[in-house]
Formats: sequence, C-alpha cells, structure tokens
Amino acid sequence: MAKTKNKTAFFCKSCGTEFPKWTGKCSACGEWNTIIEEVIQHEKKKVWKNSIKKSNTPQPISHIEFKKEKRMDMNDGELNRVLGGGLVPGSLILLGGEPGIGKSTLLLQMSLKIKGFKILYVSGEESEQQIKMRADRIGIENEECYILNEISTQAIFNQIENLQPDIIIIDSIQTLQTELIDSSAGTISQIRECAGEMQRFAKETDTPIFLIGHITKDGAIAGPKILEHMVDTVLQFEGDRHHGYRLLRSLKNRFGSTAELGIYEMESSGMREVTNPSEILLSQRDEQSSGIAIAATMEGGRPMLIEVQALASSAVYGTPQRSATGFDIRRLNMLLAIIEKRAGFKLAQKDVFLNLAGGIKVVDPAIDLAVIVAVLSSNYDIAINEKTCFAAEVGLSGEVRSVNFVDQRVREAEKLGFSRIVVSKYNLKGLDKKSMNIKVLAFSKLEDVFKEIFRT
Repeated sequence: MAKTKNKTAFFCKSCGTEFPKWTGKCSACGEWNTIIEEVIQHEKKKVWKNSIKKSNTPQPISHIEFKKEKRMDMNDGELNRVLGGGLVPGSLILLGGEPGIGKSTLLLQMSLKIKGFKILYVSGEESEQQIKMRADRIGIENEECYILNEISTQAIFNQIENLQPDIIIIDSIQTLQTELIDSSAGTISQIRECAGEMQRFAKETDTPIFLIGHITKDGAIAGPKILEHMVDTVLQFEGDRHHGYRLLRSLKNRFGSTAELGIYEMESSGMREVTNPSEILLSQRDEQSSGIAIAATMEGGRPMLIEVQALASSAVYGTPQRSATGFDIRRLNMLLAIIEKRAGFKLAQKDVFLNLAGGIKVVDPAIDLAVIVAVLSSNYDIAINEKTCFAAEVGLSGEVRSVNFVDQRVREAEKLGFSRIVVSKYNLKGLDKKSMNIKVLAFSKLEDVFKEIFRT
C-alpha cells in the first residue's frame, strides 16, 4: 500500500500569506526571512454538526429588517464599556496581552461573576487544579461555570454538543490543534484553521466565544494577521508590571466604539473595577512641588485627570537626554522645540525627563499644555497651583488649540475639587460657565498662559 505523502506549504510568520515555494522576502508585508515551511493535510470531514442549515439568497437592502442585538450583561461595568454595552451573541472576541498581565484571571473572574448563563472555560495551558486555585483566590462561586482541559478542537466540540454552553472561553488559541491540519499546535496553519472553526461555530449557533491570544516581543498578537481580521473584536490588556493598574483597550470592535477604555486594579483577590480613575492617577501630596501639572484627558467617552511629572536639569554630558514614560518621545521633542522657538525659553542644554503617574499611556494631544507647563515649572523651580489643571493642544506656531469634549473635562475637574482649568479661547463657544463652580481660564497663545501661571 502506497504511503500518503504529506502536503507542505510555505507561510509568512509575519502576515500569514501562503506561497507555493520558499522566497527570501514576503511580497505581501515586505519582511525578510519570515517564510517557513509547514506540513498541511486537509481532510474533507466536518468538525461539528449543525442540524439547522439555512440557505441564503440575495435580497434588496430595503427589504432587510433591522433587529437590535440583545446584548448579554457581563456583570462587569468596565468590560461592558469596552465591548460597547455588553456581549453580542455570536461574536468572536480576541483578548491579547503580555504573559502574566492577567488575561486568564480577567476572563475566569468574568465567568464566575456572570449569573444566568452556562459558561465553558477551555484551558490548554493550565490544569484544572490550577484554575481551581485561582478561582478560590478570587472568592466567587458559580455552579454554571465548567472547566475543560483540552486542546483538540474535535474533542472540544463534542463536549460543547453535550453541555450546550451559552459562552465559551478558549485559553489560548495558540494551544489548540485540529486534526484537519497535520502540523504542531501554534503554527500559522493551525492557528488559522482553529480560529476558522471557532468563527463558523460562533456565527451558526449564536454562541459568543472569547479567544485568549499570546503576543510577540514586538507587542503584536502572535500568529497570522488574518486572525485579527477574522474576529469581531480585538481587546488589548496592558499595564506596567510595577503598577497594579491594568488597561483594557479595544483595538477593533464591529459592535461598538474602539475609543473606549476599561481600567482595573490587580489585587490578590483578582481584578477590581476602577470606576473613578482620576482619583488613583493623582498623587496625594502634602507640599507643592515644582515640575508637576494636572492634565484633563479623555479616553473614549471617559474623562480622566492625570498627573504629568517633569524634571529639567543641566546636562552633565555633552548631549542632553530626552526621556518620556507613557508619552510619545517624538511629541516631547516637538513641544520642547516650540518652547524654544515660540516662547524664548532655552532648554537646548537641559536634560528633560517626563513621566505620567500611574503607569498609564496617553496619546490625547490635550495634555500638550500640561507637559509644557510642567517642564518650565521644573526648569525654574516654580510650583504650580495644585488646584489648577490644563486641557489644551499646542500648535507649532505656539497657539493654544481647542480640544474635543471640553465640557466633560471641565466637569470632571470640578467634581474632583479643582478651582481653575486652563483651556483654549476657541473652546469657550458653547461652554456654559455660569452653571460651573470652577474658574475657566481661556488663552490663545502660550505667552499669555505663562504670564498667568508663573506670575509672582
């Protein structure tokens, strides 16, 4: 009897593109030396059975009836916010993050907190005893949460058919292996095929599935790029190991906004929801210190006040150092150039270090003014009034530019007890200052801001 020859194909490790033969450079993504050979063997057999099979026919868009999706409450305000108001039936969610950041803890805690739904937690990395230890540490009991230690997709679908769960969690997609592909788990072909099986099951049965994904050293989710295109939602769980706060960002969401942000605090008993992030991102100080300014920023529809810390000192070595934590270093260099060119402050021979307290990363340009004021405060050793905060972008010509949602920023500052907030003059239109118990200072140029803030 002739031995069946295994079929092989070449894939790009970076983007997942398939090639008929090996090449040095991927023509799709342009990366070099990323083409690898994998053994593939497609078999014509069905992985799972579905008795309800409907045939689709084309119909005019005007005849299609719109039905609002009934979302499932996750019993977690931060997760509901990031998902767009709850979990949509039949959706496929990919959760990525660094090792040890808390991905498994977050989804296990969610599984234990949800009531009224049958949940299947499939783990290919940890034993049932390890998951039980984590559940005991969280301290929540749920008889409707089932644990399965399995990596074969065929065996998983058999258990799903018997259990009929409402929500499925896969930890992780890189550990799954299907019999349709004759290659080891974690390869590009295995990840793509396993994700495809999960996608077909979720769409045809309206069962939402969470996939936990590993990330590479560059911070991207491991596996082919097509994995992120296949899923409905891509969530990124990030944070600093030296801080207890974790940020849940939505990078892609077909059922909601991608600008929302969820904040958690890692504790011994699991993840605690942070409903008021401004209070944890502001340091409690007994004395005023120079180099500190408070910025009013927005993450999606959530206003937050963060503390901007700056240190400017004379350069000991020949080339001045520029360092930023939680802030784009290129934007910091641009703001320092604006200070020198437009405001006349000489910082070319100064070391400048910038830090956003709490280990948070911010890309909102509304913190530009707070960064500039904090740097000058440290350079001249003049403390800024602790009851003053800033919300304005700074342009290349030194103008103070307007920002979005200024009314929400102002009300957040008022709620936390600030007496003054500095904004752009162009934000005053439509701002009801009479109903606010906070003084709104509006300027159009940096020079006017400096005169007001640093006057003695």
